[in-house]
Amino acid sequence: MIPMVDLNVQYRQLQHEIDGGIRDVLEKCQFILGPNVAAFEAESAEYLGVPHAIAVASGTDALHLALAAAGIGPGDEVITSPFTFIATAEAIRYVGATPVFVDIDPATFNIDPEQIEAAITPATRVVLPVHLFGQPADMAAIHDICNRHSLLLVEDCAQSFGAATHGNRMTGSLGSYGCYSFFPSKNLGCYGDGGMVTAATADSADRVRVLRNHGSRQRYHHHVIGFNSRLDEIQAVILRAKLKHIDQYNSNRRRVAHRYNELLAGLDLVVPHEDGKGRHVYHQYTVLTPHRERIMQKLGEQGIASAIYYPIPLHRQEVFAESCRDCSLPVAEKVAEHCLSLPIFPEMSEEQVSTVATVVRESFA
Repeated sequence: MIPMVDLNVQYRQLQHEIDGGIRDVLEKCQFILGPNVAAFEAESAEYLGVPHAIAVASGTDALHLALAAAGIGPGDEVITSPFTFIATAEAIRYVGATPVFVDIDPATFNIDPEQIEAAITPATRVVLPVHLFGQPADMAAIHDICNRHSLLLVEDCAQSFGAATHGNRMTGSLGSYGCYSFFPSKNLGCYGDGGMVTAATADSADRVRVLRNHGSRQRYHHHVIGFNSRLDEIQAVILRAKLKHIDQYNSNRRRVAHRYNELLAGLDLVVPHEDGKGRHVYHQYTVLTPHRERIMQKLGEQGIASAIYYPIPLHRQEVFAESCRDCSLPVAEKVAEHCLSLPIFPEMSEEQVSTVATVVRESFA
């Protein structure tokens, strides 16, 4: 069996450090907003090159709290991608705002900046690009649009920890807020749910901290209605251990992706595109092919996992049917029909990569 991601291998490599850190937390019995959370926030901020990082309970909460901290609410529109996990648009709805979906670039699958500008209305307050599958969106173009139209820029970095733009700026450091997920399968993942918000200013960081902790700066003193969204100490231990190795993990993901590119050359499929504007960290290795079902069947027969991210774009989801009744986003729809993700993880061996590629090639025979 070759899984989409093998978390056990990574745990075995870090077992001594992780187990020791968790044992220390259990012995001290300080589980919420303790020293490991504070240390992880500081270490992440330094790595990402941001002034503030606030750990929260999930990537979805990170998006929700960032928009809430920015004052986004009913009557506001947020422009975003339809080709992503629903959490991106859920968070927009959580604050009462309206998601406005625009089409994607057919090569990178990221939001198309040209489509953003055409969708701006007097109600537009935010542009929320998703750095999909680990490749940064075209942040130079998006940043320029936001500046010209006085719009807030919030980055969905759930799949892009360690990815960088052409100027070597990390994703999450380019907007007013950056939003990360530490779901176990992410490039930097914990062993449960976890997330983080990066903030460009002290005031915006303070608003997120207050919102994540029941609207409180001081215990039993509540200034606003907040939420319970705090990364716990045990997850912070795991993330601190893994953060030390994130560059190596991402480098190995690129190694696997580039080897796939070589082994799959010449087939009736399109391998992932790197646009040269940044560092792709390959959270997923996603190809386009009209032969998706046949390939998945052949892989499954050999005990090899595969997945479709994402089979239904958000503007075609039932929950958004009322607001997107007349939406036509042909690129996102075509990509959803033909996308297929193959196994990729840092510890994947040359033999495993070769085995997957061989089965894919044989499915075309």
